[in-house]
Amino acid sequence: MDSPDLKAPHHYINRELSFLEFNQRVLDQAFDESVPLLERLKFLCISCSNLDEFFEIRVAGLKQLQELGGGQLAADGMSIPEQLAAIHDRATRLVADQYRCLNSLLLPALAAEGVPLLGASEWSAQQSEWLEQYFEREVEPVLSPLGLDPARPFPRIQNKSLNFIVRLEGKDAFDRDSELAIVQAPRSLPRVVPLPGEGARRDCVLLSSIVQAFVHKLFTGIKVIGCYQFRCTRNSDLFVDEEEIDDLRRALEGELAHRRYGAAVRLETSNDCPDDMVKFLQAQFASNGLDTYPVAGPVNLNRLSAVYDLVQRPDLKYPIFTPGTPKRLVGATDLFACIRQKDVLLHHPYQSFVPVMDFLRQAAADPQVLAIKQTLYRAGHDSPLVDALVAAANAGKDVTVIVELRARFDEEANIELSNRLQEAGAHVMYGVVGYKTHAKLALVVRREAGGIRRYCHLGTGNYHPRTARHYTDYGLFTSDDEIGQDVHELFLQLTSLTQTPKLNRLTQSPFGMHEMVLGKLAREAEHARAGRPARVIAKMNALVDPQAIEALYRASCAGVNIDLIVRGVCALRPGVPGVSENIAVRSIVGRFLEHSRVFYFENGGEPDMFCSSGDWMERNFFRRVEVAFPIRRERHAERMLRDLDFCLKDNCQAWKLQPDGSYTRISRGGERALSAQSELLTVYAAGPTLVV
Repeated sequence: MDSPDLKAPHHYINRELSFLEFNQRVLDQAFDESVPLLERLKFLCISCSNLDEFFEIRVAGLKQLQELGGGQLAADGMSIPEQLAAIHDRATRLVADQYRCLNSLLLPALAAEGVPLLGASEWSAQQSEWLEQYFEREVEPVLSPLGLDPARPFPRIQNKSLNFIVRLEGKDAFDRDSELAIVQAPRSLPRVVPLPGEGARRDCVLLSSIVQAFVHKLFTGIKVIGCYQFRCTRNSDLFVDEEEIDDLRRALEGELAHRRYGAAVRLETSNDCPDDMVKFLQAQFASNGLDTYPVAGPVNLNRLSAVYDLVQRPDLKYPIFTPGTPKRLVGATDLFACIRQKDVLLHHPYQSFVPVMDFLRQAAADPQVLAIKQTLYRAGHDSPLVDALVAAANAGKDVTVIVELRARFDEEANIELSNRLQEAGAHVMYGVVGYKTHAKLALVVRREAGGIRRYCHLGTGNYHPRTARHYTDYGLFTSDDEIGQDVHELFLQLTSLTQTPKLNRLTQSPFGMHEMVLGKLAREAEHARAGRPARVIAKMNALVDPQAIEALYRASCAGVNIDLIVRGVCALRPGVPGVSENIAVRSIVGRFLEHSRVFYFENGGEPDMFCSSGDWMERNFFRRVEVAFPIRRERHAERMLRDLDFCLKDNCQAWKLQPDGSYTRISRGGERALSAQSELLTVYAAGPTLVV
């Protein structure tokens, strides 16, 4: 029998369509009645935010390639026009589901709970009077209606801003016919307005409803025939030719201003907008039918997330939990002594992120600490970690920070924190030209009785205290000499002009991580062919790299049992006879964003366990600085294998990828309900947990 062609396009799933399937799974949480009501609303908002970014980056990139006349076929064989048409078809169905969820399920359920979002037809006389005063006092002063005529062309529309196209009838002060006007809602205006009231009931009104109800006040003496919402999504990918610039920070600051007015990639209109006005808008944005999405409600559902914060109803939200803390760290005043004793492994958000912050705070205050080095990809505004680094620099310690200015949509925040660090006297670097620094590393150099010792923290997630409450990630504290030397060498590589270091324990991309993954998959295949134990469990956010997928196919053909836990995009097609029948792919979507990258190789009975900052994508293997680190303590590896087993047994929030690229929710049947995230909350977050 001939061997199958593992590179054949029909063995691969289109990555763009796979993302839309992932976003459908996010949206399905909003349909799930077992999820608290306000959390369901939040999932709806997240699905809309995800879709925005998908158009801003992925669709925008495809359109750019199409305009340039370039672009290879996707791994699944689809051309760019075919992908754009398929995206429109799938996204249209997704958008219809979003508004069906809002209008048919969430709005009635919110109203039943005393949290109605009132349309104009539902306002009482008293509410209408209050809202009219609110419009005159808070809204009208910041609106600038723009009439359209040859002397007043169509205005520039900011990316994702709320706008209204208004049809008029009559003559203005200069006796000119008035037909169309544009009203732009400034971002400073809140999109959800709470009405005054007492008790648990919380009536709210959308800004769009207020503007549409009182827009006639902006056009004195002219009749308003109709007022319709629209929204334009633009290309938001920043382009900086790093070979041609002297200062990356200044170049990015210049590009950020242009992001608001990139090329239009999507036009959303209210579904009651007349066809002639839709065509008029399409002409202004050089859009066509494949770029236009009529919607049955507000054009930006993501702004409904304000309701979650406005409504103080714990019964409609997930229960508050207290992250656990390893017993050895509870009450510890010397974190370095704990790490020196043995490695400490943390699993966020089930375990607290506070030890990571304490690690830097203690280092900043400790007179024995000589130097601190850290990578920062996303840290957020007002970061306590940055505060600690600033304190360390002010205390005279040598502080070096690699700030990745190109972390998408965090560029501005990262520019601000880099300025703070530089003002405090820290050495701030922006990584390597052409490569994003995505590795999560912190190094503390300390003088001790036995000489200089290095303490390290390595993680799968960002140094961001807020997201550490919502993303699942692992972090490892260690004072292992070989890992410390490796981290030291990596920082030298990032800050100076050294050659690729020879690493003892760590693996780095773009130098070796791809080869490591392919090599370990090939080794499992050899074990399987020799009759030795062979298994792979890999957990990641995305699986796209064609060579890694081909290596997984080869391992499957050799008889390796492979379980993949891929939260988002997966281009591998499982369950194909003779190709991937030994591969199962599942995705878990729940309260927390599954973000950790964990790779287990059974290795003939001598298992290897790794964590990494990078997914199995070409960008992570070849265009980013990433680090994979081994889990060497047997107890830690056993814990992580148990955590993975929870994910593989999840029958509440898990979805199984089918050979055709669709996902089906895993049914619990007659088995006990098991949610991996709920189990891990029980295991870790009940208080001090685990001797580590």
